Amino acid sequence: VQLVESGGGLVQAGGSLRLSCAASESIFPVNAMGWYRQAPGKQRELVARISSGGSTNYADSVKGRFTISRDNTKNTVDLQMNSLKPQDTAVYYCNAESLNSGSCCKFYWGQGTQVTVSS
Repeated sequence: VQLVESGGGLVQAGGSLRLSCAASESIFPVNAMGWYRQAPGKQRELVARISSGGSTNYADSVKGRFTISRDNTKNTVDLQMNSLKPQDTAVYYCNAESLNSGSCCKFYWGQGTQVTVSS
C-alpha cells in the first residue's frame, strides 16, 4: 500500500477533523501531494494540494476553513478541516504525484476515508 490515510469520521456541523496520509518509500520521490473528495453521485474533486516546495492551492469551497500541510521528513500530508459543513460530507482520498518513473508524474491514491458532517 503506497498511501495510508487516517482520521475520517462523523462530526457535527461547525466541528473539526484532521486527516493524515503517509506515503511509502516505494513511490519516492514525490512531487505534489493533495487531498481529493468524492460525494455520492458526484465527480471526484480537488480539495487541496501542496507542492514539494510548500506552495498550496485550495478549492474555493474550502478556502479559509481547511489547511493542508506536509512534512517532507516523514513523508506525510495532513488536512486540517475546521468549520465543517454538511456539504463537506464525502470520501476523502489522499493523492501523491510520484516521480519514481523518472518523469512527472504517476498518480497514486489512498484507499479513501469517510468524512460525514451532520447538520
